[in-house]
Amino acid sequence: MKKTEVKKQIVVAIDFSKNSIQALEYSILIANFIGADIMMVWVDKPETEESIYDNSGHEHRQEAKARIEELMKKYTKSLKKGNLTYKLRKGKIYKEIANQAKYNDADFIVTGSHGVSGFESFMIGSNASKIVTYSPCPVITVRETFNIKSSIKKIVVPLDNSSATRQKVSHAMEMARACKAEIHVLELQSSTLKSIRRIVTKYTEQVEKFLKENQIKYFVKSVDCDNITTATIKYAEEIEADQIYIMTEQEQETSNIWLGPFAMQMVNNSPIPVINIHPKELETLAR
Repeated sequence: MKKTEVKKQIVVAIDFSKNSIQALEYSILIANFIGADIMMVWVDKPETEESIYDNSGHEHRQEAKARIEELMKKYTKSLKKGNLTYKLRKGKIYKEIANQAKYNDADFIVTGSHGVSGFESFMIGSNASKIVTYSPCPVITVRETFNIKSSIKKIVVPLDNSSATRQKVSHAMEMARACKAEIHVLELQSSTLKSIRRIVTKYTEQVEKFLKENQIKYFVKSVDCDNITTATIKYAEEIEADQIYIMTEQEQETSNIWLGPFAMQMVNNSPIPVINIHPKELETLAR
């Protein structure tokens, strides 16, 4: 009997801000490439003394339901290979988004990285780093100013000297195959120590061999830099990249509470969509 393929799932954080609508539109682009269903998730934040809105009322929730159903009508036909659904939850936004992704066994969460909402007393964008931290799956953060195209052609994969830096390569390779994109490996040399530089070069050579064996079109660029975030964004902008793949912890790999400094800076500053991958046990590439 032929094994039934499990449909991919994407969860999108919605607060009706322009930034979260941008995230929805970007999720549709991704879903059409990978063949995924999309669930929009709106979170009713519990009322606090500081809240300027009455978020606990039935009327407020009904308004949110009406607005999200408007989005259903507008965007359902745009999703070519999956279904568009929604869920209303209540609680802390980053926890509820993460919980829904876990429940759905989601492949991605897509969220705006800087939201401005006149409807909610909270912002999706201000919760982006927390969503990335608590997410059980990769998170795509998207800026409202990003110009969404109809294709994904160039994916940047920065490599540093952290032991987990190569783990994102397999995931980036899957995306490249789905989108028929090329991978741009960026070797980030941020140390003057020869031993550290050799490690980064070794990682780059391993990744290059891995991509070649899997017949992925790729390019390699080595840069010396003081700030790996600035260098990554600069290179991505120079080649007009469509995505940047990073690990969520670069210098603090054992932390499950805070994002590493590189990931935090990328989420906050990158004008290009960032795919944030949590480190797992080190995957062995060709040695």
